[in-house]
Amino acid sequence: MAVSESAIPVRDEVVPEQPSREPATLVASNVSAWFGDRKVLESVGLEMPARTVTALIGPSGCGKSTFIRILNRMHELVPGASLAGSVTLNGIDIYGDELPPTETRLRIGMVFQKPNPFPAMTIAENVLAGLKLSGIKVRDRDALVEECLTKAGLWNEVKDRLKASGGSLSGGQQQRLVIARALAVRPQVLLMDEPCSALDPTSTRRIEETISELQEEVTIVIVTHNMQQAARVSQQCAFFLAAENEPGRIVEAGPTEQIFEAPRDSRTADYVHGRFG
Repeated sequence: MAVSESAIPVRDEVVPEQPSREPATLVASNVSAWFGDRKVLESVGLEMPARTVTALIGPSGCGKSTFIRILNRMHELVPGASLAGSVTLNGIDIYGDELPPTETRLRIGMVFQKPNPFPAMTIAENVLAGLKLSGIKVRDRDALVEECLTKAGLWNEVKDRLKASGGSLSGGQQQRLVIARALAVRPQVLLMDEPCSALDPTSTRRIEETISELQEEVTIVIVTHNMQQAARVSQQCAFFLAAENEPGRIVEAGPTEQIFEAPRDSRTADYVHGRFG
């Protein structure tokens, strides 16, 4: 089904062509974060390699979601929020002068806990929405819509109703539509903040399959409270923990197999084996 040119207009002025980007390595160095006077993260350092799924695990309230929002400059949008340290994308400081915030968020996409398709837009328009907002021109819209929906594992389910509202889809389908929308701008990194927490087991399994299929094309960082999910989808894990009245920090990070089968810290072992949290 063709996507109407008038449905997703681009700017009249000369706009950039859609970029071609390779997956990137993301490195956080000595990152601390505050909300007002309250420190919520302490000296977090983590390398998230290209073409790898990194899972951030730990109990609620230990700073995982704050950390993942720092990775694409969303933390700074919160009134009173501040941070220290650095985050680099293939060696470029995302908080420096080389990358403006809008470009950073194109290169480092985000999928949230609750699916957020634009209900007034069709399925096809939702996929192309990020391109429209950023003023990026695409040579073949129909091909891009099919490509991104296929990568998100949704094409076969919606290919005959691309003009239906994005809000008409089921919860699991909406989450895959949001993933397709994020992929359309060719991000180098895709951040996922508990993307399956509101989904049924069947939808969760399909999202996990999508993550596995995407990892060669985009670096993925996922926050999850599901230990089985972390073990299934990730190649490396970082375990966050916060003591009472203390900021969150990484207790241990490393290959997923090591974190689950031979952790170095007894707190990691207690958490991944369900003894607390």
